[in-house]
Amino acid sequence: MANIASPLLWPQLAVSASIFRAREILLVRRARQPAKGLYTLPGGRVEFGESLAEALKREVLEETGLTIDVAGLAGWREVLPNASGGGHFVILSFATRWVAGETALNDELDDARWLTPENLGGLATTEGLEDIIRSARALVAA
Repeated sequence: MANIASPLLWPQLAVSASIFRAREILLVRRARQPAKGLYTLPGGRVEFGESLAEALKREVLEETGLTIDVAGLAGWREVLPNASGGGHFVILSFATRWVAGETALNDELDDARWLTPENLGGLATTEGLEDIIRSARALVAA
């Protein structure tokens, strides 16, 4: 019988940030699983007792060295385990604005690009990324 207390058997809560600076958004490429080699938004797991905004700001600072301001919830995504493994994640994605800092990646990421949302073609991205960016952009522009 499986150990039902194992965190791998429960959905993990995560956050991600659409970071807008002027007319550009920051995309980062994952250096390891999950989503290794794909461009996506910076973010990560919410720790026990941490608010969503605190988790988002911490994860962005740890992964990119940037300080952000949260504008609002842009959407969500669910990643289910598949045949190659991986965990079950519920990712809440937020629209944010760049406040300060220069991009300095940690070892979870191997590339970062500031791009206009219309100029993402050709990049291998995580599923649903363009929809989240579109929703986030509307929140930041409001």
